[in-house]
Amino acid sequence: MRATLIIAFQNLLQARRRTLLLGLAIVLVTMLLIVLGAVSHGFQETLQRNATALVSGHVNVGGWYKNKETDAWPMVANVDEIERIARENTPGLDFMVARDRAWAKAISRDESFYVSPSGIDIAAEQRLRDVLHLVPESAYKDGGRDAVLGDLDRLAEPHTALIFESQARRLGVTVGDYVTLTAPTGSGRTNSIDVTVVAVARDAGFLSQWNFFVPSADIHELYQTDDDTTSVVMLYLDDPSRAEEVMGHLREVFAANGYTLMDHEPAPFFFKFERVAGEDWTGQKLDITVWTDEVVYISWVTTMLDGITAVLIGILMAIIAIGIMNAMLMSVRKRTAEIGTARAIGMTRSGVLLMFVTEALLLGFFATVLGAALGAGLAAGLDAAQVPLTNTFLSSILLSDTLHVSVTTEQLLEAVVLFTLITGLSAISPAIRAARLQPVNAIQHTS
Repeated sequence: MRATLIIAFQNLLQARRRTLLLGLAIVLVTMLLIVLGAVSHGFQETLQRNATALVSGHVNVGGWYKNKETDAWPMVANVDEIERIARENTPGLDFMVARDRAWAKAISRDESFYVSPSGIDIAAEQRLRDVLHLVPESAYKDGGRDAVLGDLDRLAEPHTALIFESQARRLGVTVGDYVTLTAPTGSGRTNSIDVTVVAVARDAGFLSQWNFFVPSADIHELYQTDDDTTSVVMLYLDDPSRAEEVMGHLREVFAANGYTLMDHEPAPFFFKFERVAGEDWTGQKLDITVWTDEVVYISWVTTMLDGITAVLIGILMAIIAIGIMNAMLMSVRKRTAEIGTARAIGMTRSGVLLMFVTEALLLGFFATVLGAALGAGLAAGLDAAQVPLTNTFLSSILLSDTLHVSVTTEQLLEAVVLFTLITGLSAISPAIRAARLQPVNAIQHTS
């Protein structure tokens, strides 16, 4: 085997021009594969990071309450008990937060529109703090200062609100102004509260249109509900990829503890109002979901991007396979006399076959390693550059205004192994043709 490797390596060096051209093609294709995979993976990471900060945990234990059959309130009671059960039965739990959900009309002196206020405990919302970026006053109005608009810590005070920049512009308000929230209560009456804007955050894509953050106590006051109620307990895991597994486990645990569960439906809670209101039951039911359920209306974009990436990878693999096969066939033709001599001095057909395949594998391995390294470097540079997403559609879907590109070790290893195998497999047919040459005829052949 060592002799075969040496011969294959020397043959590659001897055919420098062919080796460089074919190797360069493999390097470029591998680079493109790595960058495409990094962009796709970065999109998924961006969506997961921002969505699980703004609207969802990795796993959500929420629910619905119905005083009468036509009700549909996104609320569960005895939140302390639900949190205890979740804490004790969630493997790999990092932390949890409880949030109150609402649907209300936001009214200012100039404008009004419907929003979905989330009641939060800002002291427990570190992930939310990492995603929210307060805008500088200079970006909000002409002649403003570079100081940011507001203070997130003030959300610990009652009757306060954090709104997004587009909402602030639409409502015509800034920090210090108040907004009125109105919503129907469980008794059928309409209640309202005034909240003071204490912070204006940079838009976070699609969800900035209706998301609105206030203290949990304000939601309880608006809906006139007890303090031991909440809408959802959001669970954050050390390993988000286990969300589906954890959800299945928690469904069994809560059912065993006497809770009634809704059938799992991969949809955000606000898509379920009409269905819940049309069901003939009263009381409380838990609704346990994962983060992809809560953003299913936008996660299709990453699925589409993965599909496009897969198609492009298939095309690139076909191009490389055809290129290697043609190059090897030309090599066999030019080296026919050499192959005949090698066969005449004792090299077996399997030895000839192994020599050509080894050449292709060596070329594929070194070229893909170089391509993977260059692709990883390019992806890291793109990520560090914080390229702005000028496409409104993409920034809205990804809940971010900059491009995030992410390369994993698994991606690099998969690319190296995949393209090395493709080069080796593509060389098999030309190698078989070389191995079948008769020594006497091959020696007499002139290219």
